[in-house]
Amino acid sequence: MDYSPVLAVVTAGFEILVAGWAFATRFRPGSRGVVGTTVAILLLLAGYQLAEVAVCSDVTAAGFLPRLAFLIVTPLPALGLLLIALLRTPRSRLVNASAYGMLAATAGVMAWILFDRSFASASVCNAVYARYSHVMTRFLVYAWFYWIGLAGMIAFSGHGSLVGEGARRQGQLIPLFVGTAGFVSLSMLTSWFVPPARGALPSIMCHFALLLVFCLVRVIYLERQPAERASTLTAAQQG
Repeated sequence: MDYSPVLAVVTAGFEILVAGWAFATRFRPGSRGVVGTTVAILLLLAGYQLAEVAVCSDVTAAGFLPRLAFLIVTPLPALGLLLIALLRTPRSRLVNASAYGMLAATAGVMAWILFDRSFASASVCNAVYARYSHVMTRFLVYAWFYWIGLAGMIAFSGHGSLVGEGARRQGQLIPLFVGTAGFVSLSMLTSWFVPPARGALPSIMCHFALLLVFCLVRVIYLERQPAERASTLTAAQQG
C-alpha cells in the first residue's frame, strides 16, 4: 500500500498547535521549566512526523533524512525524564540525576548519529509508517539507550503520582504516566501482532505518541490554573 502523508501532517499540525497554546501560557512562578520542556517535546514529535513525510516522499533519494528523523526523536526520553523531575514534589535526587545523566548520554548519541552515515537509511514506507534499515549491532545499542529512557519515564512518573505531594503535581504526573505507558504498550502490541508493522517500531511509536500529546494537554491545563483551583479540580476528579 502506498504511503499517505495525511496522518503524519495532521498529527504534526495538532502537535504544533498544542505547543503554541502551551507557549502562550501565562507563566506562574516556577512554571517556565515545565512549559518549556513540554513545548520542546511537542515540537520534536511534530518534527519527526514532518521528517517522515520528507523521507517517504522519495525513499531512494532520502539521503540524510533518515538520520535526521532519529536525531529528532533521540532527545525525547531525556526530556520526558526532565519533565518528570520538574513535576516531582518534593524533588528527587535520583530522578534529577537520571534526567541529567540521560541528557548527557543523549548529546553523545546524537553526535554518533550525526557522524555515522551508516546509522540509518530508509527501507520502505507503507500506508502511514516508515521502516528503516540499520547496522544491527549499532542499533541494538541505540535501542537499549532509548528503552532505558522510556522505562525510566514510566517508573518515575508512576512512582511520583503515588508518593508525590501536592494535588496539582500528582494530577500532572498521573496523565504523564498514562500517556507514556499507553503509547509504549500500544506500539509494542502493534509491532508484535500486526505483521506489516513489524520492523517499523520507531515510526509506529511516534504515531501512537499522539496519546501522550493528549495527556500533555492535561499537564499544561493544570499548569495554567491558579494553585487553589488546580487542587480543587484534581481532588474532585480523584473523588
